[in-house]
This record gives sequence, structure tokens and C-alpha cells, in this order.
Amino acid sequence: MVFYRSVSLLSKLRSRAVQQSNVSNSVRWLQVQTSSGLDLRSELQELIPEQQDRLKKIKSEYGKVQLGNITVDMVLGGMRGMTGLLWETSLLDPDEGIRFRGLSIPECQKVLPAAKPGGEPLPEGLLWLLLTGKVPSKEQVNSLSQELQSRATIPDHVYKTIDALPVTAHPMTQFATGVMALQWFGLGTSMLKVSSSKPLASEARGLPSGSSSSHRACLVRVTSPVWFASYCIEVQSEFQKAYEKGIHKSKYWEPTYEDSMNLIAQVPLVAAYVYRSCLLLLGFKLGLFRNANGMYKNGDTIPKDESLDYGANFAHMLGFSSSEMHELMRLYVTIHSDHEGGNVSAHTGHLVASALSDPYLSFAAALNGLAGPLHGLANQEVLLWIKSVVEECGENISKEQLKDYVWKTLNSGKVVPGFGHGVLRKTDPRYTCQREFAMKHLPEDPLFQLVSKLYEVVPPVLTELGKVNLPFTLLLILLQPVIAV
Repeated sequence: MVFYRSVSLLSKLRSRAVQQSNVSNSVRWLQVQTSSGLDLRSELQELIPEQQDRLKKIKSEYGKVQLGNITVDMVLGGMRGMTGLLWETSLLDPDEGIRFRGLSIPECQKVLPAAKPGGEPLPEGLLWLLLTGKVPSKEQVNSLSQELQSRATIPDHVYKTIDALPVTAHPMTQFATGVMALQWFGLGTSMLKVSSSKPLASEARGLPSGSSSSHRACLVRVTSPVWFASYCIEVQSEFQKAYEKGIHKSKYWEPTYEDSMNLIAQVPLVAAYVYRSCLLLLGFKLGLFRNANGMYKNGDTIPKDESLDYGANFAHMLGFSSSEMHELMRLYVTIHSDHEGGNVSAHTGHLVASALSDPYLSFAAALNGLAGPLHGLANQEVLLWIKSVVEECGENISKEQLKDYVWKTLNSGKVVPGFGHGVLRKTDPRYTCQREFAMKHLPEDPLFQLVSKLYEVVPPVLTELGKVNLPFTLLLILLQPVIAV
């Protein structure tokens, strides 16, 4: 479960596998094919055993093949440049950028189903592609969208858990907390000290009377103080329940699939709740997220709309009803669905999962990695820096003024956020497609024009500093002007 860092070495392994006719049917992952069945789980039911056998064969035949040399710089640099993971769903090329199952972002925009002719790809389509290696039909995407809608329910205690945090808690803290709360039903107390020789009444433990046998099993006689918790809490994780009952490791994927699909369906509701509930505070702090009347959107939550697809429904729950915003969210979710396995959040999630922690715990851990300023929080750093430019120089700043401000930032010992990437050496294609979207839908927006000027001004400045390999990777700032409109 990891990523391909060495394309040449992987290509050798692939070519050897293809040359063997007796395994030709087990390498369908090498090619993007058209998928036929409507049920994603049925597709995986067929594919996963094949891939399990394929990996066993690769390990058996090529287990002693060396993948490169390890240097001190690699070790001290956090494994940078070290081939250490296998990651099939996407590959990050330093010059081309991200490819999903071999497809570039423009290719995905061309072949994946869209909500309307010529529109942006639906995120459900990319999910199908990532999991199966096959391009889905519109009917398959519609079926998957309906399945995700059916799974998109949130227990009330999740919202209460988020509400229990201070109102000033960072949105990522609230988000990760909400995901953690999804993992359990919350019946009973989280930990209870018992020092009694008599059975405990369910009411005394905070359990509802008439609790199930699994809960009543907690009400045991004890003759000495005992701490217990796990027996008194029913989890929502299908993987954890299956593991506790006993499940063969070849079948781990089945409850993992259920948890993962539930999470994918539930995450937009939790994210939208956090966004809406703290929007006033964020708007006040950043000076952003104003509607056409210049007023901050209120913090009322918006229920899901089961007639909408995944991306459009997420935009709807955030509070945006325009078709352009729905299209932008479809694009935004699609292009950020995967980014190879070596980045902080993806690596963290799989590292935690390797301990057989369930997907809820693993995903929450990944979110905490994402919250760092050298990872996902960099988007916030970009927004704050853009805000500082506008406050000091105004939205209609000239290129010369902007150049002076950039030098001022650099000479103060700071960096211009949004430039530089651990792998990419050219413009991030995720930025490029969002730029194209903005040029089509809001070319005259002052903040978009400011971003466009940065695209022209900053790279030459960095070249003067000898930072010629730093690409332009501003991502979220193209979303912000659309929200501001």
C-alpha cells in the first residue's frame, strides 16, 4: 500500500509481468479499461482477489530485487527520493504533475462522466477509476452517487461533540473531532470505575434501560475496582466489529470498504457543518466569504439535497446554489481526491491503518497531518498573505507594486506562500485547471486578476534568488474569489 517513486524500476517489473502469458489476466490494473457492472462492490469483489494473488507473485519472484541506494541525505531529509511505498491509484511526476491511474487531469476531464455535456468530471467517477482502474459509465456514476447519498447520515452525537469544542477551535480541529466521533455510537460511558459486588443498573451507568445484550454484558459483578470501557461502547466501524468477531485477513477489505464508503458519504456533511457553524468567525478573521450584498453568510446548517451529485451537494450544504459553484466543486473534489501516497496525510493514514486501526481512526490521523502549515494549512497561509497584499496595496495593485511587495516579504526573511513543492518542478496542473475555470467564469474578478499577476510576477523574482525550480502551486486561492462573488 504505498507509492511508485521509481518509474523506471516499476516499468521493468510491469514489463516482466506482461511478458508472462499465464498472468495476463491478473494485470488489468496496468490498463485503464471501460467498466461494465453497475455495482462498485461487485467490481471489487472480482478484482481484489486477483490483485492479492498478483502481489504475492511479485513478492515471490522479485522480492530480492534492489530498488536503489539509500543516502544519508535521504534519511535526514525524511525519506525524500527514497523508493519505499507502492501506490497504484496515482503517480506524481515532477514535470507532468499528478496522474490518476495513468490519466492526466485534462484526460480525466475528457473521459470521466460529467453532470452536463462538456462539464467538469463528477468526483464519483474518479472514485470508481481510482478503486478499479476502469473508466466508469454515466450509469455507474449515477448508481454510485445514489449509494453515497444513502450512506450520508450523521448521528446527532457527532454534532454535539463538535459543538462542545470552544467556538475558537480551528476548523481542522473540529473536522478531525467530528470524524473521530463518527467511529462510535456513544452508548454508555467512555470509562467507568466499578468497586461493587453488585450488578450495576443500566440507568446508573448512563445506559438506556432495555439496552441490548451486548450492553447488558457490561453489567457484571466485580469484587475489586476495575476499569473497563471497550465492552461498554458500541462502535460504528464495520472493520472493528468484524475484527473483534474474527475475520480472515484476506477479507479485511470488505468491512474496510463499508467504513470507507460511509466515511466518503459522511465527510461532506461534517465539513459543511463545521464550515457553516464557524463561518462568521472565519469571515471576521480573514475578511473573506462575503456574499453579493457584502454580508457574511449566516451559520445555519443546510440539509443535504438527495437530487444532487456528490460535488454539487457539498457546495449546496456549504451555502452555494449557483451552477458555476457546483461545477467548481465537482472539479475541486476530483483533482484533490488523490496525490500519491508519500505526502504527509496519505502516508499518515496508511501508517495508522497498518496497525489495523479502522478507517475512521486512520482518516482522522490523516486530517491531523493535513492541518500542518507545510501541508494542507498552506492554503490558509496563502489566503492570509493575499489578504495582507490587499490590505496594504488594494485589489487593483500594479505589477510593479506587487513585485515590490514580494521583495518586501522575501527580504523580511519570510516566504511567499504557495510557491514550492517537494516533488513538482513545474506548474501544478491542479492550479492550471482551476485557472482555466476562473478565466472562463470570472475573468474580471479583482482577486483572480491579482492571482494572475502573481503568476507573472513571482517566478522571475524567485529566479533572481536562484529558486528557478520552484513551481507555481497556488491552489485554494482560485476557489476563494468564486466564494467571494
